[in-house]
Amino acid sequence: MSQQQAAYDVLVVGGSGVDTIVRVDSLPVPLADSVHVGPIEEWPGHTGGNVALGARALGLRVAFLDCIGDDWTGAQVRERLAKGDVEFVPLISPAGTRRAVNLVDAGGRRMSFYDARDPDDLRMPRDFYLPRLRRARHVHLSITNFTRFLYDDIEDLGIPVSTDLHDWDGLAGHHREFALRSDLVFFSTACVGEGFTALMREILREGRAHTVVATAGADGSYVLPREGGSTPHHVPAIAPPAPAVDSNGAGDAFVSGFLYGTLTGRGVLDCARLGAVAGAFACTAPGSTALISQQALLGAGH
Repeated sequence: MSQQQAAYDVLVVGGSGVDTIVRVDSLPVPLADSVHVGPIEEWPGHTGGNVALGARALGLRVAFLDCIGDDWTGAQVRERLAKGDVEFVPLISPAGTRRAVNLVDAGGRRMSFYDARDPDDLRMPRDFYLPRLRRARHVHLSITNFTRFLYDDIEDLGIPVSTDLHDWDGLAGHHREFALRSDLVFFSTACVGEGFTALMREILREGRAHTVVATAGADGSYVLPREGGSTPHHVPAIAPPAPAVDSNGAGDAFVSGFLYGTLTGRGVLDCARLGAVAGAFACTAPGSTALISQQALLGAGH
């Protein structure tokens, strides 16, 4: 599909919700009956919403499909996506809108408690997603369970697809189908440590991915394309342009920056550098609200 024919540069599916941010002095939090903290804040976001908002802020044409509740949290999600000029098309789920509680320390590090409330039998009907799928240049699937059932149609249409496995340990079965059926795979090194290189090679060996990206926070990222050897390329992290206050959404911003590079024809290492710039910028405001512009991204990335 040509860029002129496509209505959307990126179609994001799944992964919206509301984060409750609790700021603490340090992690882990000491065991106590009561801990005094600063103001507790609510921020609509989550991984799919953050990627959609970040990509739209970079000037890409974005649509976002998800299942949310007819509740006050769902209303927050709708409002934020509307303000970000993202075309959001939700289905109402009786399970309600997903939530997470994130503990954030003084250095911006976080510990997240994710509310995986979707029932196992939740599905997105084909007649709902197919019309928009057919008009997309690229699809990004969040690892919510119902999105895995879109893979057959995505493959039949020949549309490139990416996914973010987050802190996958390389073993949990839920993530494996996403890892092996996506063209571009992101994951964090948080749970695999030094084993990340072996996991990258495994994804390329057993799946269809042309590129695997392992993000490592302050240590930058590692990029392993199918063509170009078996050793990942290291791309250093970028210093934030202001003090880091919250790492929520930094990985999602990295994905947005990387997808921008991909969709504008850049090489994978340049894409990773753009991702690093976007990820660093995201740390400078609370609740994944720092969305870098195209001008700022390109100005800092070169």
